[in-house]
Parts: sequence; C-alpha cells; structure tokens
Amino acid sequence: MPRQSISLTEPNDEWLKSQIDSKEYSSKSELVNDLIRQARRQDKQLDWIRAKLEKAEKSGITTDSKEDILREAKARLGGKL
Repeated sequence: MPRQSISLTEPNDEWLKSQIDSKEYSSKSELVNDLIRQARRQDKQLDWIRAKLEKAEKSGITTDSKEDILREAKARLGGKL
C-alpha cells in the first residue's frame, strides 16, 4: 500500500486523535481511508443526482409522481434522504 505524508491543522489532528481514543478507529490511516471512501461514495451519489437533473431538464415533463422519484432516490442513496 502506498504511504503518504500529510500535514494537518491542529483542530483536525485533535479530532483524528479523539476518534482513535474513542476506539472508533484503530489508527489514523484507517480513519483517513474511511473518510476518503465516504467522500468517494458521496461523489458517486452527487454524480447520479446531477445526471438525473440534467436528464429531467432535457426531457421536459415526467409521468413519475413525487413519491416515485423520492422512493427511487432513497433506494439509490441507501435511504439517506
């Protein structure tokens, strides 16, 4: 696995340490990798939303109900709406 060296602000370093101290994560590396995975998932979700919005803008009127659209969005985003 490639190694990286990064500089953190004092508040960010303290927050990382608190996460390790709380036993939420076993190391800073594990925590940073998890944060990056979360950011990547969020990027994918935002890309999906943008694509749906662009498609909707180009297509005009939809026959889907608001409930159908919300249900599909929740399903694709893992229920996080």
